[in-house]
Amino acid sequence: MHHSNHFYGHAHILARYARLAEVPRIWGYVQHGWNIHDGYAVGTVFAPGFPKYIWSEAPGRRGWSVGLRNYQVIGSPWAYLLNLERQEEWEHAQHPREGTIVYPFHGWEQQNIVGSHDGYVEEIKATEDGPVTICLYWNEYRVPEVRRSYERAGFRVISHGYRGHMWQGTDADFLDKQLAELRAHRRVVSNRLGSALFYGASVGCEIGVYGDPMILEAERAVLGGMGRQKRLWPELHQPAVPQDIASELARVELGTDLILSRPELIETLGWRHARRAEVGVPPVETQGSLAEGGPSTDQDTQMRDGRLERLPTDDSGPLMDQDGDTA
Repeated sequence: MHHSNHFYGHAHILARYARLAEVPRIWGYVQHGWNIHDGYAVGTVFAPGFPKYIWSEAPGRRGWSVGLRNYQVIGSPWAYLLNLERQEEWEHAQHPREGTIVYPFHGWEQQNIVGSHDGYVEEIKATEDGPVTICLYWNEYRVPEVRRSYERAGFRVISHGYRGHMWQGTDADFLDKQLAELRAHRRVVSNRLGSALFYGASVGCEIGVYGDPMILEAERAVLGGMGRQKRLWPELHQPAVPQDIASELARVELGTDLILSRPELIETLGWRHARRAEVGVPPVETQGSLAEGGPSTDQDTQMRDGRLERLPTDDSGPLMDQDGDTA
């Protein structure tokens, strides 16, 4: 089914939770990011009759208001990952945490960001105590000037990897790496609301939103921009959000208390006939388990020494950074 089901390794996490030997097709559409619209990218074309699997009730209500139907709340893939990684047990162990991880608002294959990274650096330096990690989305990480804006400030600069596109290049460990980083940091902040903040709050990080909000090129008016986010969640737009507020909103938005049992998930996603895994063996992609084309074998899509080398995009040619050099 739709290739976005595999973004960030979501389908892989759900298959792990279901204890499958492979990553089967999902017969429907899985919400792939926190969303203030109908749960999906603006303009998504849905095949008639297939369900829309969403993280929480709010996207479904917004979708119904514009005429969409067939929503089913299953909780976020992140919520299933926390279950797999025994988050409650981890919290009781009281691991040491230090510093702040920052997720600057990011673009994607078809829309870049308009804003000042240098200006955001100054705001971070004026606000944060202790070590700072900057986690850039692949779209910005591949641009040397953006990385250097943060590196010059002495910040550690990383990326969790490539989300995938058209069943190619998916970093199936994307969210596992993100969980490890969030567990290691005391705070997580951004200049816009997004999935990473709710992920951080769900694992006990203090969260905050401040700085140049930046915008996407040709940002979709239906989303309402930063103004709508501030109207809906005014309490989140401050450098340090009270922990009880952040935790409760993370529970609601991520559906951490709404995840299905393993039998329920298998039945819901149409995985009744999928092969079961041996104990301790993670699911693997096979040519027959994915729609349209199977898994990527492109060895250029790699993280090497913390740098993304080459990424698949809609373009057929090699990627170019803003200096005109092949990335």
